[in-house]
Amino acid sequence: MSTPVTPGLPVPGPAVAPLRDALLAASFTPDGLLDLLGAPAYAALARGETVPALRATEGDAGPAATLVRLFLLQRPVPEAAARAALPLAAALADGWLAREGGEVRAAVDIRPYAGDDGQDWWIVSDAGCAVGRAAGAGGRARDVVLGVGGASTTLAQLTVRLPARRVLDLGTGSGVQALHASGHAESVTATDVNPRALRIAALTLALSGARPADLRQGSLYEPVTGEDGYDLIVSNPPFVIAPPAPGAALTYREGGLGGDELCRTLVRRAAGHLADDGWCQLLANWQHVEGEDWRERVAAWVPAGCDAWIVQREQQDVTEYTELWLRDAGAHQGDRAAYEAAYGAWLDEFAARRTRAVGFGWITLHRSGTDHPSLTVEDWPHTVEQPLGETVRAHFGRQDFLRRADDATLLRTRYEPAPGVVQEQLGEPGAEDPEHVVLRQRHGMRRATAMDTVGAGFAGGCDGTLPAGAILDAIAQILGERGDTLREQAPRWLRPLVEQGFLLPRG
Repeated sequence: MSTPVTPGLPVPGPAVAPLRDALLAASFTPDGLLDLLGAPAYAALARGETVPALRATEGDAGPAATLVRLFLLQRPVPEAAARAALPLAAALADGWLAREGGEVRAAVDIRPYAGDDGQDWWIVSDAGCAVGRAAGAGGRARDVVLGVGGASTTLAQLTVRLPARRVLDLGTGSGVQALHASGHAESVTATDVNPRALRIAALTLALSGARPADLRQGSLYEPVTGEDGYDLIVSNPPFVIAPPAPGAALTYREGGLGGDELCRTLVRRAAGHLADDGWCQLLANWQHVEGEDWRERVAAWVPAGCDAWIVQREQQDVTEYTELWLRDAGAHQGDRAAYEAAYGAWLDEFAARRTRAVGFGWITLHRSGTDHPSLTVEDWPHTVEQPLGETVRAHFGRQDFLRRADDATLLRTRYEPAPGVVQEQLGEPGAEDPEHVVLRQRHGMRRATAMDTVGAGFAGGCDGTLPAGAILDAIAQILGERGDTLREQAPRWLRPLVEQGFLLPRG
């Protein structure tokens, strides 16, 4: 599909390649920005705070500083400075810049962004929206397109990066996920209800030197109905749970369906658009409803034939949640009475839905086609080590092993510790024996689990050479226990050690 014509935005025309060359020549890249601004100003810019970067570039007439003022700080610069930093005539002709008296101003934000393998990419967004702003989206049109933020990078680092024939980026926004997918997919389809987002996604891909995506306007799975399944579906959807606001809702965050229905629909319908062995990965919000277990409620979304891993990363009560998104919309900066009325409307909506809190997290589906799907739903607010794509893939691999392995198979299998797993012994200084033995992961989900004497001895004996049963027999001899008793008890604690990735079946 051709890129939609959207007034006020550049076109991906002849200026793209020369502009990209100019950005590279000026080191307008993630590493170049860090060198130019310094770590504190660079970090502040990622939080949407521009004053440190403005001070860091003050008086600097070099090309990199000029590009920072133009595209990240949204300040006009003299034409002569712009001409020294980039192909001015072509950039003006294609709409990247606009004249303003004797100066030029950027029509969009361009933010340097690092690719999966260290490539220099650039994310295009509406002017002033390269990252989340301290003032939120107040005063913006409802079709505003934001740049890369924490949610975008979280999803990108979660995604399983396997060679794929077809990838779908559903709700592409500025095109971040489509850009990542371009590195491992033969073709990428990017959809959005917002034609402005489709144009900006096309600019992001073109400026970053990626292949064009198949851009389609439409809601949910409508633009791809009836087509072959996708090897990967990714979505950072408009998941915000908000009261109805006809004609006023911000497109990037509110999908127009009540409660968490949009996220439920995305998950429920995913299987019908996945190829065999395909993956669906998305971010989501879900309601914590009075009298219901949120785990059971969200687990019920999972379609037949799919394994699933659902991780709640954060939970907010309805007042915290309301304040977060009212501030995102800039409502706190307007009329106080209007703010209070809006706050009340959000609380009324939650009360009507019997919602006491809202969870935020990740949902991954794997279309395994099994009649006995694995389903893991957990609350994990602790620190993890990104990127997690390989951790996600390995999780489903272990689930498949455990699904096929009966207790006898578990005991015949050889195991070895996962990379980065360490054993800690905790106790009083000088004590003869530790009070606790803990296995801890230094990578991935960074889990920890306490072990008893048998479990600790077993983990210590796992180096991939002996089957589990033989290790248990040796432990039984040392402890004076019956070997058959330890073998009978072992699957109850061995399965969780494998499921959570502390021990890996060899091969």
